Amino acid sequence: MKFKLEKTDTQSAARSGQLHTAHGKVQTPVFMPVGTQASVKTASPEDLEQAGARIILGNTYHLYLRPGHRLIEESGGLQSFMSWPHPILTDSGGFQVFSLAELRKINDEGVRFQSHIDGSYHTFTPELVVDIQRSLGSDIMMVLDECAPFPCTHEYALKANERTVRWAERSITHFRATKPPLGKEQALFGIVQGSTYEDVRRQSMQQLLKMDFDGYAVGGLAVGEPKSAMMNITQLCGDLLPKHKPRYLMGVGKPEDIVHAISLGMDMFDCVIPTRNARNGTVFTWIGRLVLKNSQYEKDFQPIDASCPCYTCRTFSRAYLRHLFQAQEILGLRLATIHNITFYMQIVKNAREAIQKGIFEEWKNQFLNNYQMTEQV
Repeated sequence: MKFKLEKTDTQSAARSGQLHTAHGKVQTPVFMPVGTQASVKTASPEDLEQAGARIILGNTYHLYLRPGHRLIEESGGLQSFMSWPHPILTDSGGFQVFSLAELRKINDEGVRFQSHIDGSYHTFTPELVVDIQRSLGSDIMMVLDECAPFPCTHEYALKANERTVRWAERSITHFRATKPPLGKEQALFGIVQGSTYEDVRRQSMQQLLKMDFDGYAVGGLAVGEPKSAMMNITQLCGDLLPKHKPRYLMGVGKPEDIVHAISLGMDMFDCVIPTRNARNGTVFTWIGRLVLKNSQYEKDFQPIDASCPCYTCRTFSRAYLRHLFQAQEILGLRLATIHNITFYMQIVKNAREAIQKGIFEEWKNQFLNNYQMTEQV
């Protein structure tokens, strides 16, 4: 993988660039729809392409448990298995494992956990997680890390980060000693941890940078901390991470937060918010969120957003979409998902264009002034 930095905004740290991977080029800033189990819920690969997505995210933990990484390798890799021809990033599964607080035990060797599917026991080591992602054939792989909860003590954050750094070193050593079984080059990202403690975050970056990963992710945010703390840590990482490497802010996905994070130098984003909200009947517009189930849309024959180019907005009304949700028709989930993914793709596309034109701050302020962070009424 190669990353080409194209332009940096003169009034902020916002950047535009290009990721060159074995399965194609990705323009940044970029939002990656979450396809945890080799599927973005309710959306087909064709839906994703038409919405503007060019990279999606899969999850090592879930794919390891079902259908199994060996089966996916036998199929030719994730792209072949799910008929998605573009790049894929796979998370290490660390967050999922550590969220199973009652079902896992952690030590320096790795983490032993109990499957949420059938109760079987498994152990993830840094090396095994690399091997699983090698088999999946993802373009960008993530190291196994320990995501500290919020709140946690300084001592806990320090110990979790020390373990994360040791695991990162084992991961990249194993990565460099192995070859892609499917013949396509893969990249490995390190993950900065440290909760909301700036000194721990600085220590994390100092140690990870010595390992010279292909890119760097900022993990352990959007887990309940105040938004001001989230942005302070994002800014710190944006200031200290190398400019010639891509920066991935993990799990941060509210529209306003993505826009702020772009201004702080982040390049890549993922979150379940657009797809999960869509399945619950909440859609995004340039002036805020809209809850399709509300009675006020019963006779509203406008599209969700008249300026949106998506199939849903070109074809259907709010009234029809409300009817689908009221009737519990599956089509409603798909149409709302198509719209929300398109909206997120438009955010990063417009941000990129504004950076290249040298008007990012103007665009950002206009977006934030128009976008209401509460539901439309």
